[in-house]
Amino acid sequence: MTDTFPTFCIIADAALDLDALAAQITRPTTGAVVIFTGIVRAVTSRGDSHETDHLEYEAYAPMAEAKMRQVADEIRSRWPVVEGIAIVQRIGRLDAGTPTTIIACAAAHRDTGVFDAARYGIDRLKEIVPVWKKEVGPQGEEWVEGHYKPTGKD
Repeated sequence: MTDTFPTFCIIADAALDLDALAAQITRPTTGAVVIFTGIVRAVTSRGDSHETDHLEYEAYAPMAEAKMRQVADEIRSRWPVVEGIAIVQRIGRLDAGTPTTIIACAAAHRDTGVFDAARYGIDRLKEIVPVWKKEVGPQGEEWVEGHYKPTGKD
């Protein structure tokens, strides 16, 4: 069944077009598209408050995209009504205010779990997709450790 529904898992180094992305995962039966977009914060107030000028993302695309496909497969197994899925992670230098990550899920109706599916997608991406992030600001630069720790079971 997953072959009949569009799925896009991409590491991108260029700006993203949300309208084009939504169009890629929309089918004639689609009535809802939920899009989560992560944005580079200029000011972080959680934990140690600090400013950020930009982030620098790196990834080994073949490995990261394979893990993104795993996330898409997990979404489909939990929410079989999801018609289309897009998972996109930007890499390179991203200034404050720039979208970094997009999770988009399409379904026939908004009340079929499509919001939960998108939320699961971003949470799972943060857990298992190997992407490295360096935060640069007035205080200097620092590689930010994520939650991904390969276990062989992911």
